[in-house]
Formats: sequence, structure tokens, C-alpha cells
Amino acid sequence: MRKIFVLLLLLCATVSLTAQKNDARLEKKLREAIAGFNGDIGIYVKSLKTGKTVVINADTVFPTASIVKMSILTGIMDKIHRGELAYDQELTYKDSLLYEGEDILGSFKSGEKIMLKKVIMLMLTTSDNTASLWLQSLAGTGTRINEILDSLGFKDTRVNSRTPGREGNRSQYGWGQTTPAEMGRLFEMIYRSQLFSPAISERMMRCLGRNYWDEDEAISAIPPTVEVFSKNGCVNAVRSEAMIVNAPQNPYVFCIFTKNNKDISWTHANEAWVMARKLSSLLWHYFEPGDKWVKPE
Repeated sequence: MRKIFVLLLLLCATVSLTAQKNDARLEKKLREAIAGFNGDIGIYVKSLKTGKTVVINADTVFPTASIVKMSILTGIMDKIHRGELAYDQELTYKDSLLYEGEDILGSFKSGEKIMLKKVIMLMLTTSDNTASLWLQSLAGTGTRINEILDSLGFKDTRVNSRTPGREGNRSQYGWGQTTPAEMGRLFEMIYRSQLFSPAISERMMRCLGRNYWDEDEAISAIPPTVEVFSKNGCVNAVRSEAMIVNAPQNPYVFCIFTKNNKDISWTHANEAWVMARKLSSLLWHYFEPGDKWVKPE
């Protein structure tokens, strides 16, 4: 009888602890804000100070679009951590690497030299697809990257494109896939220096603090004086972002993923981008209640 009583106490304590970690007040605000959105939306928010979270469809699998580059970055940094690549290593560009589009790297002439760290910068900062596919190959292809992700405990975050056995997933999700919760956890591991080594995690943070795409997305709702570590991804019916906002009082993780969006326009008024900016502003003022900054329009 006593054992049963103790087990009940432990169960109650676990339930209580779980409840405390959910920010019910913030969840209510976010659910009200996303009501009526014309598409599927998933949100993961976590205060890095208190540990409280909000999870809304956060375990649902979404296409990554260019957020797949977080998986590729993880694969490249694993190679650097193992000494198989060097951050300052010189590489030689070949025309065969070209991915047709408006990428900077794609304008290089065959035989031109470029440092590995610049290729990483292009992949993350401007979301250069030629750079990204080159790095995916250098990381050991999607197969090796997925092995690393699996070893880190990510069950849904995967590279699909140019990866044998992932053809069905690619057809459904495109280049890569993830969940808001898993991507949020990856960002937090980097932030807390838990990915590979403190030195590698620090380097990843510096690389993620230089996002060129900051006009339409959630990052634009954060004051320019505040550091944001982020990656965004967009295709027609998908507009998503993952970030850590290094807010002075209460730094936080914010991941917003959308798919099957009705509005597939490429203007500032796109519904998903408007939603991302709206939620980002809500979160900023929630975690920094004394701040009066409002994004100029």
C-alpha cells in the first residue's frame, strides 16, 4: 500500500512539473493570434531563462525548405570537429557544382578558389543553394548527415534530397524535413554549447547571426540592437523560421513552421510572413515587457 502511495506522489509531482513548464498565459495569446490562419502552422517557443515552453503542433513534421541548411551545417561541423575538414580550408569551385538560380557561388568560374568558411557563410547568410549542395556533399552526403542527426536524438529531422532511400520523403517534404520542437532543440543545443564542443557551438552561433533575409520575416520584428541567431526557409506554400532571440532579460527560442498555405504570394503582405512578424512582435514584448520598440513600417 505504501509503495502505491509513493508512486502516486511521484506521478503527481511529475504531472505538476510538466504543467509548470507550459506557459499557459503565452499559449493562450499565441492560439488567439493564429486563429483563422489559412494553412497548417506549428509553433515552438521556449524561454531559455525559465525553461517554460509553448508547443502548438510542435511535433508535426514540416518541410524545411532552406532550414535544411541547419542539418547540413551540423554535418559540416561534425567533419570539422573530427579534423576531417578545416574551417579555413581552401576549396576549388567546379562548374559541375552549379545549382541554377541567382546564387552568388554559381557566378564563380570553374577553378576559382574559395575558403570553406565563406561557403558556409553563403549557405547560411544568403541561403545560397549551390553552396549548400556542395557542403552537403562535403559533409558525407545526406546519408551521413542523417546518421549524425539520428545519433543526436532527432527522429524526424532529415535531409531528403540526393539521399538514397529518402525519395518518398522528398516527394512529400522536399529537400528536408523537421518539426518545430526538434529544430528548437537543435538551436538550443548550439546556444548552450552542447553540440560537438563549446568551440564548435560558438562558431555555429557566429555563423547564424548574419541573416541577409530580414525584411519580411519574423526577425524584422526584433530591434536591430538585439542579436538574433536564425535560419529561414521558403517555397510557395511554405514559410518557416527558426531562431534564438538573445533578449537582455529573457532569451528565447522561437520556431514557426507553416505548410499548405493558401497565400503563395511573394510580397511583404504574404499571410504567413505577416503572421510570423505578428507572433515575433508579440513574443518580443512578452519576454521584454518594458521595451517600447515598434518596427517602423
